[in-house]
Amino acid sequence: MKRRRTVSFKVMPQETAIKLTRKTLVDCSKRELQLAVTMVEFSAIGQIMVRDRFAGPHSQITARRKAWTAASFRTDTSSLADATNAGVPAVGVRHVTGTLMTGGGVPVEANGSIVGGIGVSGAPSGGEDDACARVVIDAIPNYLAFRAGNRLLKKTKR
Repeated sequence: MKRRRTVSFKVMPQETAIKLTRKTLVDCSKRELQLAVTMVEFSAIGQIMVRDRFAGPHSQITARRKAWTAASFRTDTSSLADATNAGVPAVGVRHVTGTLMTGGGVPVEANGSIVGGIGVSGAPSGGEDDACARVVIDAIPNYLAFRAGNRLLKKTKR
C-alpha cells in the first residue's frame, strides 16, 4: 500500500508582492536611483516587475536574474558572489543558466519560510542595489503575517 503525502507551503499573494515591489521602487527613487525591481515567488517564478522609466534597458533582465538566484539558492546574491569567486569549489554555480552573482538579490522570508525573492538593478553598484532590495526585507513585518490557509496577508492593526 502506497502512502500518500501532503505537501504544504506558504505563498505570497500578488497584491502583497505588488505593494512590496512598489515600496522598493518609491523608496529608492527618493535616493535618485532609477531601478527595475522584480519579485519572484518561492519557486523562483516571476510574480511582478516594475521599472523606473529612466532605468537602463538591461535592468529589468538583471533584476529578474538576481531575484531568481536569491530565491533558487535561498541566499542573497552578495553572499553568493563572495562564495563563488574564482578558485573556490563552488565557482561552478556561476555557470548555472539564469544565475547572477552580484549584489541586489535577496530572498524574502516570513516566519522562517522563504516565500520569494526580490531583485533590484540599476544603481551604480551591487551594494546600492542590495540596500534597495533590503527595503522590502525591512518592511515585511508591516506587510506579512501568516493566516489560515497558508496564505500571507497584510497585517491588520488591533
